[in-house]
Amino acid sequence: MFNFANYRAEWVRDVRADLLSGLVVALALVPEAIAFSMIAGVDPKVGLYASVVISIVIAFLGGRPAMISAATAATAVLMGSLVRDHGLNYLLAATILAGVLQLVAGWLNLQNVMRFVSKSVMSGFVNALAIMIFMAQIPHLVGVPWLTYPLIAVSLVIIYLFPRLTTAIPSPLATILIIGVVAYFAGFDIRYVGDIGELPNALPNILIPDVPLSLETLLIILPYSVGVAAVGLLESLMTAQIIDEETDTNSSKRQETFGQGIANIVSAFFGGMAGCAMIGQSGINVRSGGRGRLSTFLAGFYLLVLLVAAGDLLKVIPMPALVAIMIMVSIETFDWRSVRNLKDHPRSSSIVMLATVAVVLYTHNLAIGVVVGVLLSGVFFAWKIAQIFGVRSELSADQTTRVYHVEGQLFFASAERFVGAFDFTEKLERVVIDLTHAHIWDISSVASIDKVVAKFRSLGTQVQISGMNKASATIVDELGAKHTKNPDILLEN
Repeated sequence: MFNFANYRAEWVRDVRADLLSGLVVALALVPEAIAFSMIAGVDPKVGLYASVVISIVIAFLGGRPAMISAATAATAVLMGSLVRDHGLNYLLAATILAGVLQLVAGWLNLQNVMRFVSKSVMSGFVNALAIMIFMAQIPHLVGVPWLTYPLIAVSLVIIYLFPRLTTAIPSPLATILIIGVVAYFAGFDIRYVGDIGELPNALPNILIPDVPLSLETLLIILPYSVGVAAVGLLESLMTAQIIDEETDTNSSKRQETFGQGIANIVSAFFGGMAGCAMIGQSGINVRSGGRGRLSTFLAGFYLLVLLVAAGDLLKVIPMPALVAIMIMVSIETFDWRSVRNLKDHPRSSSIVMLATVAVVLYTHNLAIGVVVGVLLSGVFFAWKIAQIFGVRSELSADQTTRVYHVEGQLFFASAERFVGAFDFTEKLERVVIDLTHAHIWDISSVASIDKVVAKFRSLGTQVQISGMNKASATIVDELGAKHTKNPDILLEN
């Protein structure tokens, strides 16, 4: 239930820190938004307008204060072929549909699937994202004036040492100001933000995508919209979880799902591309002191002001300073403990983490990497649970009855071992299958019980199944063969 007092507190938690951190994020958003526009094959203003609109909308409607959402590489990379084949208007239409799909996901509570993302997958996701953030800086390190490299080094020194002097000003902002002033007055021959691409100098206009309202259009944009919606929600929810842990606070994942959907819809109507939460920029915001919704709002608002009123000033921000900030973010984002723990953690956990990193880096698709990680986690979990399954037996004094005691979880991975534990060659009058310390989970386990009962019956042996808990009895009654139902009675031949 909505609590206005809590919502208000999320806006005024630390106004001074939010004012400064929002400015740092706004400055860092400029080259990123331009770069992501280039990935999608659209004009820089499409990514910049998206970053403005999404950041402002999500500040009001999102479920995670201080988390930054804007145009991202994860969504931009999925849109490139659509733009090449059909143009910008189809991208805008696909963005609207992606937002609608995210609203449907929120209505269906699909954000709860995050419960199945293990710590190993999360570490792999974070590490892959950190590597991708660093790799995104490579174009700014190759074929540039030699002065770029010492300026990046100096910027990193300022970023890490400036907090020892004062924390009143976030060190990334101090870096931009110091390097910017020095580069401007010294006339350094380096790359500036203005060299990356043309910046818009006016407010975005409301527009409606000029596409035919037909089934053909829907079939064209639907695959892209599904991909963008899934990747956007996945990255947003995982980023929210990471920021939750870093700030020791909770957030509403369902509200975030709805917020992302509405933000994408509004972005498209202002000529912006799809976006989602950004772990790199969110990290900059949090590490610069941002904790409230105000920091998220101001990131978008400052960016709009910079584009419209201070475009000329924005163009002379040195790229080495921004590259240094993103390198810092990649270093801080990477889960270094996961590397140190490779030799100590279970091998299965390490494999899941490394596989997630490898797949994300190979496909450049966070969703595919996370899905692979989750599937591997499921396989290893099932294997581990299957290994603690066992069946022991004891023969009665008169040697006419054998009781099989089943212990553990009976499901598809242990069903074969269950069947193999019975000796069908032994001549007995009666067999008792004791499931007091077991639990039946799926149709495979029910089928294995059916098979054992049917086999003993065909040999003329009476079979009794006892000790099932209520849940196990229910699934056997629903899915079992006729001869296995009502299992707590003696089954006659």
